[in-house]
Amino acid sequence: MKYFKLLLISLFFVACAPNTENTKSEAKINAPTFEFGVWTTANPEKTDEDYTAEFKKYKDGGIDEVLINTNTDPELLKRLVPLAKEQSLKVHAWIMTMNRPGDTIALQHPDWYMVSRSGKSCFDDRPYVDYYQWLSPSHPEARKHIYGLLEELAKVEGVESVHLDYIRYPDVYLPVGLLPKYNLEQNTELPDYDFDYSDASVNTFIKEFGKDPRKMEHPEIDMEWKNFRLNQIKNVVDHAYEIAHKHGKTLTAAVFPYPEMADHMVRQRWDKWNIDEVYPMIYHNFYNEDINWIGFATKQGVEDLKGRKTKLNTGIYIPGVNSQEDLKESILLAKKSGAKGVSFFDGNALTKEDLKTIKETKASLQ
Repeated sequence: MKYFKLLLISLFFVACAPNTENTKSEAKINAPTFEFGVWTTANPEKTDEDYTAEFKKYKDGGIDEVLINTNTDPELLKRLVPLAKEQSLKVHAWIMTMNRPGDTIALQHPDWYMVSRSGKSCFDDRPYVDYYQWLSPSHPEARKHIYGLLEELAKVEGVESVHLDYIRYPDVYLPVGLLPKYNLEQNTELPDYDFDYSDASVNTFIKEFGKDPRKMEHPEIDMEWKNFRLNQIKNVVDHAYEIAHKHGKTLTAAVFPYPEMADHMVRQRWDKWNIDEVYPMIYHNFYNEDINWIGFATKQGVEDLKGRKTKLNTGIYIPGVNSQEDLKESILLAKKSGAKGVSFFDGNALTKEDLKTIKETKASLQ
C-alpha cells in the first residue's frame, strides 16, 4: 500500500508538471513576427513578367512586404498587388503626402502651397531641390485633394496600408551629413527654410491665437506657433487614419528617426499621431553616425511610443551600409532595440549579397 501511494503521488506530479517542450513551441508560435520590408518605386512601363521576377527576388531573399510608390496611381497599384501577393508579399501603398512634386491638379492652385518666412512660395521657389513642392496642411482645398488621393489608394483590394511619406514640413534643418552637398550652415532656423507662412496657415493661426507670426520679431521661438504647425500635420494624419480604416486598411508612415529629432528638424511629432505603424528612416550616415546609432534611434522611438498601440519598423539605408557584417548588425540592433521589423531603402539598391545576408539573418531570428 505504501508503494502504491508513492506511485500515485509520482503520477500526480508528472501530470501536473509543465510540458516545457509544448510551452516553448506555443511561445514560438505566439511570438510576434519580425518582418522585413523594402521601399520600391513602380515604373508603369515595366512588364508584369519584370515585376514578377522582382517580387520573387525579394521573397527569395527573405522580404515579407513591399512599400510601393505608384505616384498615387490606383490603377497601377491594382495591377501590381496581385503580382506581389502571388509571391506572398504584403503590399503597402506608398504616397508622397505634403510634398507633391508635379501634381497637375495642385499646380493649378498657387495658394495651396507652403510659404517660407522669407516670403518664398514652394509653388515657384523651392527649397533645396526642385522637387520640393509642398502643400499647406492648413489649406482646406489642398487637404481635400490629398484625402481624395489617399482614399483612392485605400480602396484598392489587397493593400495592407496606406503608407504616408513626406508627412511633414520642409526641412528646417538638413541632416548634418547632407549640409556640405548644399554648401549650407544651419545653426539656427533660417527664414528660407522656416515654413508655413502662407495665408491659409497664418489666417488659421490668427483666428485661434489672435496674433500674426509674420509680425513677430522671432516667430521661430514662439511655442504656440510651433505647436500649431505640429498639430496641422497631426490633423492630416488623424484624418488619413479614419480614411484608411474605413476601407479596412491600416495607416503607416515613413518618418524621421525619433520624435524629438523629427520635431526639431521637420516639425513632425509622430508619437502623438493616430497611426498603426511608423517606419523611421534611421539613415545613420546622413547624420555622420556609425551603425550603433541605429540601435539608439530605434530604442528612443520605441520608448516614446510606450503606452500607444503604434508599432515601429526601423528603416535602413542600404547605400550607407558598408559591409554584409554591418547589414546583419543593423538588423540585429533594430530587433534588440524593440523594432517590430526593418525596411530597406530601396529595392534597386539591394544586391544578391544583401538579400543573402537578409535571408540568413532572418533565419537566425526564427
